[in-house]
Amino acid sequence: MKKILIIHNKYQNIGGEDVAVENEIEILKKYYLVEVLYFKNDKVLTFNQLISFATNNNSESNNLLKHKISSFEPDLVYIHNTWFKASLGIFKILEKLDIKTFIKLHNFRYICTSTLSSAKHLGGEAFCKACGYKRKSLMLLNTYFVESFFKSILVLVYGKKYLQILKKRGINLLVLTDFHKNFIKQIGGFKSDVFVFPNPINLKPKISKTTKEDSILYAGRVSHEKGVDKLIESFLKVKLDTTTLKIVGDGPLLNELKNKYSTNEEIQFLGVLSNKEVLGLIENSIAVVTATRLYEGQPTLLCEASSLGVPSIFPKSGGIEEFFPDNYILSFNQFDYEDLENKLKFISNTSQLEKIGNENKNYIFNYLNEKKLIDSFNMIIDGK
Repeated sequence: MKKILIIHNKYQNIGGEDVAVENEIEILKKYYLVEVLYFKNDKVLTFNQLISFATNNNSESNNLLKHKISSFEPDLVYIHNTWFKASLGIFKILEKLDIKTFIKLHNFRYICTSTLSSAKHLGGEAFCKACGYKRKSLMLLNTYFVESFFKSILVLVYGKKYLQILKKRGINLLVLTDFHKNFIKQIGGFKSDVFVFPNPINLKPKISKTTKEDSILYAGRVSHEKGVDKLIESFLKVKLDTTTLKIVGDGPLLNELKNKYSTNEEIQFLGVLSNKEVLGLIENSIAVVTATRLYEGQPTLLCEASSLGVPSIFPKSGGIEEFFPDNYILSFNQFDYEDLENKLKFISNTSQLEKIGNENKNYIFNYLNEKKLIDSFNMIIDGK
């Protein structure tokens, strides 16, 4: 049985990627000997962390990796997020030890941080769908982190080095969709093979038999790039009588939106909840929704909703449509908020929700079938 060491740098606020990684680990443990090396960024940036961030090398993380490899002796290393405590120094160690390495790219930010200070980053547009960054007229004033110009400089250094590693080190790349694979081909310069391997999810029967609430659910980062502001505006324009919009999650826009809509009973901000609690909310909702401004890989919320037979409303962007049946009627044109409003109106006036939900459920159970995914993973790691 192959031994796999999985590396993941957890996010400060648990998001879809963290949930996806946990789900994948749970499944892989059924078929391989798996050990996991977790890292988590501290909320306060210390001097030592600042140095390691600036140099893209963390001696503490490097030593933890060396110790884990020495004790576990993995056949291969499978990396998810490295930002930022894991550091990019781990790749040099893996190269020196000549260990077969795979990395899964859950998003598109790896290309953005490396080109942020150049005009080509946004391709002439005012908004980047890969990272959510908005252009400023003077390129020198562009910041990846709105709150910190200095932090943005550090991430530029990190991003340039990270892209160089992905392109030149011969690391095997895993992506979630065909859209992402084609995106990488268009960028060019990658020496590694690129494989499509979507995130498994816990495809389980409905949690309980409960009566549907007249509510629509968004769960994720509450931020500009996720389009939560436009989602709320569109929802309120439609005026869906007794229907409520529930917002789960945290993020830079949360307090602003809570203050703005504090008197609107139709909007409920529920804060950060566990994945189990979110699944319960999904099951009890008539639909889930996202108005993301980004290219998305595989939104966990939407896939979990499909597994529970709950319809999703989402923009036609990135690879989202690959997880839904052809000619899906609840997708809308990205940035066309009138189209979004029409989809919201549709779900409040249709008797087809159960039919749509069941079609989504059948599709996702087939597309993310555990046996098919494991067979695919075996072929990928065996180089077939």
